[in-house]
Amino acid sequence: MPKIQQLSPHVADLIAAGEVVERPASAAKELVENAIDAGAKNITVELQNGGMTFLRVTDDGCGMSAEDAEIAFLRHATSKLRTASDLEAIHTLGFRGEALAAISAVSRIDLMTKTADSDFGTGLHLDAGVVTERDSVGCPDGTTIIVRDLFYNTPARMKFMKRDTVEASALVSAVSRLAIAHPEVSIRVIRDGEEVLHTPGDGKLFSAVYAVLGRQNAQEMVEVSSRWESYTLTGYVSKPSATRGNRANQLFFVNGRHVRSKTMTAALEEAYRNQLMVGRFPSCVLHLTLPEHLVDVNVHPAKVEVKFLNERDLFDCVRYGVEGALEKASGRVQMKLPQQRQEEPAAAPKRPAAAVSSPAKDTFFRTMSAEDYKAFAQVVREAPRPAMTPELKAALERNKRPAAPQSAPQQKPDQPLPSPQSATEQKPEKPQPAPNAAEEAAQEELPLEAAPYRIVGEVLNTYIIVEEGKNVLLIDKHAAHERILFEKLRSAETPVVPQLLLAPILCKPEREEAAILLDSADLLGEAGFEVSDYGDGVLAVRQIPADLNPEDTEATLNELASDLKAGKRADPAAMRDAILHTVACKAAIKGGRHTDEKEIAALVREVLSRDDLKYCPHGRPITAVLTAAQLERQFKRA
Repeated sequence: MPKIQQLSPHVADLIAAGEVVERPASAAKELVENAIDAGAKNITVELQNGGMTFLRVTDDGCGMSAEDAEIAFLRHATSKLRTASDLEAIHTLGFRGEALAAISAVSRIDLMTKTADSDFGTGLHLDAGVVTERDSVGCPDGTTIIVRDLFYNTPARMKFMKRDTVEASALVSAVSRLAIAHPEVSIRVIRDGEEVLHTPGDGKLFSAVYAVLGRQNAQEMVEVSSRWESYTLTGYVSKPSATRGNRANQLFFVNGRHVRSKTMTAALEEAYRNQLMVGRFPSCVLHLTLPEHLVDVNVHPAKVEVKFLNERDLFDCVRYGVEGALEKASGRVQMKLPQQRQEEPAAAPKRPAAAVSSPAKDTFFRTMSAEDYKAFAQVVREAPRPAMTPELKAALERNKRPAAPQSAPQQKPDQPLPSPQSATEQKPEKPQPAPNAAEEAAQEELPLEAAPYRIVGEVLNTYIIVEEGKNVLLIDKHAAHERILFEKLRSAETPVVPQLLLAPILCKPEREEAAILLDSADLLGEAGFEVSDYGDGVLAVRQIPADLNPEDTEATLNELASDLKAGKRADPAAMRDAILHTVACKAAIKGGRHTDEKEIAALVREVLSRDDLKYCPHGRPITAVLTAAQLERQFKRA
C-alpha cells in the first residue's frame, strides 16, 4: 500500500478550485457575488473568448485596504464570518472564503481596489495564487478584478471546456440570475465588445425581469405576492398559455440567493395542475424570504442547493401563493397580429394660398394656434342650436325602445340572405330543455339593453365570435365546454351522474391496460364507470357517465389506461383528475361540428359570467381577445 502523505498546498488549492470553479461562469458568479456583498450599486462584467482568456469585473463597492487585498486570496479568508454561530444566520452571498483563492489558483489575476478614505488604491498581480507584484495605483473607489488564462495550469480541466460561444452563454446566464436576484444593483455585461445585458438597478423586480427575459416573456407573467407563516413569496409566474418545453426559465431565489429546489419546483407545478398541457412547463421568477435560521445554505460548494427546516410549509407557501396569483389573473389571451408596415403617403399637391384661408373648406383641417383655437371654440359654443320640437322629442323616445320582434318572412331563392342575428336578440316562445350539460348551465337571457356583449356567430364550427365593448372575443367552444364539465365533475357537491346501459359495451384493450383498469375499478366508479371482467381480456362496461356519449366509451377507457400505465396511479387525486380530464374532453362539444345557437348562447353566458373559466384542463386558452386598435392598424386606420 502506498505511503500516506499530506498534499502540498498548491495541489490542495487545485482540488478546491475544481469544486468551486467549474467553468468561467462559476468564476464570474463568485466575483459578482463578492461585488454585491461589498455594497456595489453598479457592476460591469466584460469577457472575451467565453471568459477563458479575459474576464473583468468592475464594481463601485466599498473596496479593500492594501492589507486586506492580499489576505483575501488566502483560503478560508473572509470578512463575513467570525464565529461558528454565524453559520446559523448567513445573510451574505459569499461566506466560505474560498472563491478568490480557488480562482487565483488556476489563473493569472490583476487586482485594483480602493476604499473611499484612501488617496491611492492597491494593485496586485497573482500567478497561480502567488502574489508576484504589488504597488499603489490610481483608481476609482471600488474593486476591479481581471482574470486571465483560466485553467492554464490545469490541462485536465481545460479539455472539458466547451466552445467559446457555449461558455459565454453560460456566463451571461449566471450573471443574469444575479441581476434578477438583486434588482437594486445595475449590472452590465459586455461580451467581445458588445453589450448583451444592462439592468436599470431601480430596485423594481419587473424591470430586471424585463431586461433579462425580454419584453414578451415579461408581459406574459402575472405578479405573485403572498405570505405564509414566516415565509414571504414575491415575484412573477407565467400564464398557463405561455409555457415552455423545459424548465430553463424557472428561477427560484431564497433570501436573494439563486437556488435549485425540488420542493419549490414541485410546488410551482402543483399550482398549475389541470391547467397545463403534457410536456409543458411554467416559467417563474420567485423570491422567497424567510428567517435565516430556517434555511441552511452551507450544504453545497457552489451554494446552489439549500436545505429547509420545514419543507411542508415551503411547499404550501409556493403552491398557494402561485395559485392565488393565477386565480386573479385574466385568462384572456391577447391575439398577436403581424404589424403592417406604414407606407409613406404620397406628397400632397400644393394648394393656392387662397384655398388655405378659405374658412368654408379648411376650418376643421388647418393647423391653428392656441389663440385661434380658443376663438374658434367660442364661436362653436355660441352658435344657434335646433329647437327640440314635440315631433323630434317623440321620435327620439321611440328610438330608445327596442323594436318588437317580428317573424322573418319566407326567404325567396333570388333574395340575398339576411345578416345573422345574435342568439341574445332572439327570444324563444317558451324555454326548451337543455340538450346537454352546456345548456344546463344557462341562465335566463338578459334583456337587450342590459346585455354587455353581442354574439356575432360561429366560424369554422369551432370558435364563437363575441363583440364586447371595444373588443372582439373568440371563444373555443370545445375548450370552454370541457372546462365547465371538468369543474362540474370535480366538484364534491356535484357527484358524477351515471347512466346504466341497456346492453354492456365490450372493450378489448391490451392485457396490461385491462388489468390496470380492473385494479382501478373503485376509482373508475367514482367517475361514473362500472367495469368488470368479461373473460379472455375483454372488459364489460355496464355504466358510463351521463355526459359521455356511448360511442366514446372505448376510446375514453383506452386513454385512461394509458395515463394510469404511465404512473399516474401513485397520486389518487392526480389519478382522479386524469379520469375526469378524459371524461370531460370526450363529453364536451366537439370542435368542427355545428352547434345549436342555444348551446352557443349558454356557453358564452357561462364563460363571460365566471372568472374561473380561463383554460381547459390541458392548458389551452378558452378566450382570445382582438382589440379595436389592432383591427384598425391592420386596415391602416390608425
